[in-house]
Amino acid sequence: MGQPRLFSLIDKACYDYELIENGDRILIGASGGKDSTALIEYFANRAKRKNCGFEYKALHVQSEFGGVLPLNIMELFEKWQVPFERVVIDVQGRLKDGRKMNCYWCSTQRRTELNDYAIKNGYNKICLGHHMDDVLETFLMNAIGKGELSTMIPKLKYNKYPVSIIRPLYYADVPLIVEHAKNMGYFGYTCTCDFQDNSTRKDARSKLDVLTDGDYQKKAMLLKALKNVNLEYLPTAESKRRYN
Repeated sequence: MGQPRLFSLIDKACYDYELIENGDRILIGASGGKDSTALIEYFANRAKRKNCGFEYKALHVQSEFGGVLPLNIMELFEKWQVPFERVVIDVQGRLKDGRKMNCYWCSTQRRTELNDYAIKNGYNKICLGHHMDDVLETFLMNAIGKGELSTMIPKLKYNKYPVSIIRPLYYADVPLIVEHAKNMGYFGYTCTCDFQDNSTRKDARSKLDVLTDGDYQKKAMLLKALKNVNLEYLPTAESKRRYN
């Protein structure tokens, strides 16, 4: 019996973008949601392969928002023999005077904790659960909101820090991850924070659904288009100089 389709797509992303290399020490952000749990399941399985060549650990950044990881997720980590650790932070207590709590601030603080932990403990890569839909939604948000063609990339090397960000779910869309999580019994946990305000992303998500009809192949073609940029037929600053 072959491996799940989700894992095959993660394998492909890892191969195409060299996301996992010999000697890597990889820190995975564990939120308890379907995306990060699917990644952790993948790493637990891959670590059992002969000569896997890397180390990994799952780190849960626990704050006053969202609560502790569900018991069933913790039981799965134990079953999968996942190296795991939890750090607790006071997100709201870090707010400066006059600032209001929001989802962006919370996510920034959790990302900072992942980054600090990785640097202090010798991890050279941080693995995040962003998937194909996140990438395409971010592309639409930046294009419409900023007038800029940019998005998340599968592998990002920080200039200021000795770590890289990797996104192995780059080729996986939400329906596939949901299907896999349901089959494995860990679908359903979501953040219950009262400060969530993702209206901009929700709007981008609805636009993406209109563009692709939710079809995986159409999403994949849109993702492919981001890599096949023909600057001769785009009104860039260079083309303006060339033809004026």
